[in-house]
Amino acid sequence: MISQLHFIFLWSMPCFVLGNYSAEEKYKIWMRHRYNSCTACLGELMAHEAFQVKETALGTLMKFVELEAKRPLVKNEWSFNFPRELLQVVVEGLIQTDQNSSLLISHFQEYMEHDDVRFFVMKAVAENLGTVMPKAKQAPFPIYQKNAFTLISSIVMPSEESEIKKFLVNNANQEEWKVSKRKEHRRAFERMWLGFLKYKLPGSLYKKVLVILHDSILPHLNEPTLLMDFLTVAYDVGGAISLLALNGLFVLILQHNLEYPDFYTKLYSLLDPSIFHVKYHARFFRLLDLFLSSSHLPAYLVAAFAKRLSRLALTAPPDGLLIVIPFICNLLKRHPSCLVLIHRPNGPAEMPDDPYKMDEKDPLESRAMESSLWEIKTLQNHYHPDVAKAAEEINLPLSQMEQDLSEILQLTSFEIFDRDIKKESKDVPLEYQQPRGLFGKKDDLCAEYFSLE
Repeated sequence: MISQLHFIFLWSMPCFVLGNYSAEEKYKIWMRHRYNSCTACLGELMAHEAFQVKETALGTLMKFVELEAKRPLVKNEWSFNFPRELLQVVVEGLIQTDQNSSLLISHFQEYMEHDDVRFFVMKAVAENLGTVMPKAKQAPFPIYQKNAFTLISSIVMPSEESEIKKFLVNNANQEEWKVSKRKEHRRAFERMWLGFLKYKLPGSLYKKVLVILHDSILPHLNEPTLLMDFLTVAYDVGGAISLLALNGLFVLILQHNLEYPDFYTKLYSLLDPSIFHVKYHARFFRLLDLFLSSSHLPAYLVAAFAKRLSRLALTAPPDGLLIVIPFICNLLKRHPSCLVLIHRPNGPAEMPDDPYKMDEKDPLESRAMESSLWEIKTLQNHYHPDVAKAAEEINLPLSQMEQDLSEILQLTSFEIFDRDIKKESKDVPLEYQQPRGLFGKKDDLCAEYFSLE
């Protein structure tokens, strides 16, 4: 019986095991193969239909990562050990190509709090992207890219090297390990994001990347200018994507001396009716205010922006008007040479007489300096009292102090409506003629031609 079991045991091992190995060595090799088979099965179970099975497989694999790091299967020449291949199996299970893994990734966040796990996850994601994405042949790979973005966007980078102190595995001479160096984390972070952004993204994912780019990605890159091409292409796309790209471009222009040809011409072309309705309009007006804050801008350029905004104001909703009217007034206060737009008695009073060219893409050729802001005068008769009151400011001498836009930029139509219905009015308008029956009002046509019987 023993000899038969021994034969089955040897038969289940690879042929090279049957060489000149001791019984203990053969057993270790056999156990190694069983362990590898186990981890491979756990990796497959991370794609199981039942989430509990996925979660259990993830927890088991990460426990193996911790144990293998403390007791490595193969000791290397260095004193630092981390099971990168096993962590690669985990990453492959998290960023799958055929099913959404966002819930599983959210459960993985507790492990990402360890600096060494986060570091090697970034390296594993970069390698995985380089393997999977070339197969897409320049076409978006929506599910896979969404999973990858969910994972990498949740990475919180340390701002100081002293913050790198929580490790899953503590090695001797820990401070000499490159995982303890912030510059190595930044290098891995940069390689990961550049590998992700080099491929074409789905439209919805494009917007999500641009939303976090300026404060969660650019500050942690060793060379932020490497994203210059990505941002300039996004800025040329148009619509909401161009609005979102402004934040990243602003960082590169201000902090890294990016030169963007015809920047203000492109910014001018972004002013269309949609800016009052997009989700990110508050961010756009905040950046627009920053870009137009320099006193060295030519008068024709500022006048073109003020005129275009006032023309768009004719069809804007009340919450947009409460932003754009003070915005235009601030431009006039900041650039006194543009006050001619409101001090032109013989200027155009309506659209047919206006020399301004709304369809002209070049601010220089728009003839804004020859026009006037008659649109703001028109808004003094707006149905909403707050808008009419804001528009009346141009009738008064403009003060030197600019109005703070931070509060009104967050104002929404729902807040305006809620504020209006809560107002208490002392005088409620009622019918000034006392009625006499249903058709009893004086000079009432119904009373003249109809009677109740």
